[in-house]
Amino acid sequence: MQNEILWLVRLSLDQGLFTRAQANSARAALGDGADLMDFAQKLIDDGFVEDHTTLEKIAGLAFTKAKAGPPAGDPFADEGETPSPAAAAPAAAAVKATPTGALPAFPFDRLATMDDKAVAAGLRELLTATARHDASDLHLCAGTRPFVRKHRALLPLGDHVLTADEALRLNTALLAPHQKALFLERKDFDYALALDATNRYRVNLMFHKGGSAGAYRMVPASIPRLGDLGLRNLEIIRKLLSYHNGLILVTGPVGAGKTTTLAALVAELNETRTDHIITVEDPIEVVQPAKGCNITQREVGPHTQSFASALKGALREDPDVIIIGELRDLETIEMAITASETGHLVIGTMHTSDAATTLNRLLDVFPPGQQSQIRASVAESLRGIICQRLLPGTDGKLVLACEILVSNAAVANLIREGKTQGLRNVLETGVRDGMCLMENVVFELYQKNAITADTARLNIVNRMLKAKIN
Repeated sequence: MQNEILWLVRLSLDQGLFTRAQANSARAALGDGADLMDFAQKLIDDGFVEDHTTLEKIAGLAFTKAKAGPPAGDPFADEGETPSPAAAAPAAAAVKATPTGALPAFPFDRLATMDDKAVAAGLRELLTATARHDASDLHLCAGTRPFVRKHRALLPLGDHVLTADEALRLNTALLAPHQKALFLERKDFDYALALDATNRYRVNLMFHKGGSAGAYRMVPASIPRLGDLGLRNLEIIRKLLSYHNGLILVTGPVGAGKTTTLAALVAELNETRTDHIITVEDPIEVVQPAKGCNITQREVGPHTQSFASALKGALREDPDVIIIGELRDLETIEMAITASETGHLVIGTMHTSDAATTLNRLLDVFPPGQQSQIRASVAESLRGIICQRLLPGTDGKLVLACEILVSNAAVANLIREGKTQGLRNVLETGVRDGMCLMENVVFELYQKNAITADTARLNIVNRMLKAKIN
């Protein structure tokens, strides 16, 4: 176990920040090879620590003290006792480990005979098996069979239909007591679940007419790299990231990989710049360790009330780059545009299908009286839009198709004059500037046999292009 963690535990126990049993639980889940950041994040994710500010201060002090060696005695053990990570581990799962490549398995029909520890251990194994199966989501919903989503296809995990009680037990098995209370009170709950340093999940829990339901989205085990995503015109995207102010939008429908692209953009900035980056997410999915940049990651709920309130605070926190998990309301969009005008590079996501729709959505949230002013602001601050879709490929996997809009004089004039319908022509003629139109990209993928003719037809509206598809 690293000296930094030993000092973190020793100092935190002295402060009463968490208990020795909770420290051993985190150690059992992560193993002795964990680093300080992973250990601290595990304590937060499991609900053992709510005072994040104090934990951050203690972590900084622990890092300093560790340079001189470990603390006296073992903070994981009571006096005269040798710690045993195995003793702190949860009860053995009631399910056997799923072989790599096999469909994830769980004895859903035996839930009534399993105690709470066995259910929690079994759900952990089910989640890791889902990730090993290369699925993107696990769904546990009352009134239906459990299923996973892999390459857009839904695969049921057996024939057992979950009852309301079974679904509630499964979806609350890994919640801390205060998290469970919040879920039962609000009927909706989003959180980031970390089983260990490499197994992270974005979880949405909710109630519907049949009972509770949970959607578990797999988070990449490693930080994605920009060059590995399949994005076109990487040099143009890197040029967009070289600006020190302005607005960059990453857009696309649900499940289009926006979060992955956003994480890759942050990682690229982290390796190529020496700035202060503030991210506002709901929840935090990909943890970004500081490299060249100092990164402050905030989560809506535990760290701030809303995206808008976090943005207001961010302007007073000396950031160079602000990352916004989702631009979803007028106040957040207005603050993002303001920040991009005042010397910050702002990167955010929106659920839109193409560049023209993105700009219309961005601008139309403002009342008529502000339209002229806001169009001028966006025309001045916009740097570019990356709009993406994930399409089923001929090899059974997913293929990324992306539309790229780079702001230039023609784009700025169209925005300022409210003629966003003319953006299609600009995208088609702006190839030299690194632009590309979604339909042209889809057609190129079809020509390369990366996608089928049926997939191409579904994603192309232009009749002339459609006529060329056999």
